[in-house]
Amino acid sequence: MGISRDSRHKHRSTGGRRNIHQKKRKFEMGRPSALCKLGAKRVRPVRCRGGNMKYRGLRVDSGNFAWGSENCAKKVRILDVVYNSTSNELVRTKTLTKNTIVQIDAQPFVQWYLKKYGSDLRKKGKKGAAKDAAKDGKEEPEEKKSRHVIFKLKAREAKQKLDPAVEEQFQSGRLLASIASRPGQSGRCDGYILEGEELTFYKRKLEKKKGK
Repeated sequence: MGISRDSRHKHRSTGGRRNIHQKKRKFEMGRPSALCKLGAKRVRPVRCRGGNMKYRGLRVDSGNFAWGSENCAKKVRILDVVYNSTSNELVRTKTLTKNTIVQIDAQPFVQWYLKKYGSDLRKKGKKGAAKDAAKDGKEEPEEKKSRHVIFKLKAREAKQKLDPAVEEQFQSGRLLASIASRPGQSGRCDGYILEGEELTFYKRKLEKKKGK
């Protein structure tokens, strides 16, 4: 029979039945949902009406994620699916849809932050990090920087304010992010890191889910 998007089969608003006077049409056609999963990249091109193309993402494992407050975007690995407002079934099967909440690898953002501000987000405090390194007897050789660069980084860091909730996540090496693209339509899985009130909202949702 195929999937059709017509409304001839529906009842009238008054509740009466409609007489079907024509068959299904090609322009009313629909296709099965992609249900893009987390896994090694697998994308299939689909020819659409008017010769346009859609890219059906069947498996995706990475994407471009933006850190809005820092005006920075990096290509990162998607590690896990943690929340979907539609259904827990989509979390269990690790299905990627628009606005799914996922965990992404923080490493590319850690490296970028270290280069821009000269501070490592994985370490809670510089003194604590130095003590730990001294205990292990493994002190990482620091990159030589000119006096000008050191002062520039210090000036940047003095003005810098980082959301404590985001900073906390860097210790675990995983960040909560939301998917903004439609993997089943574009074959891409891009999004943004959760911050501020949105992050608080989803953290509360995840805690409630754990409590159950």
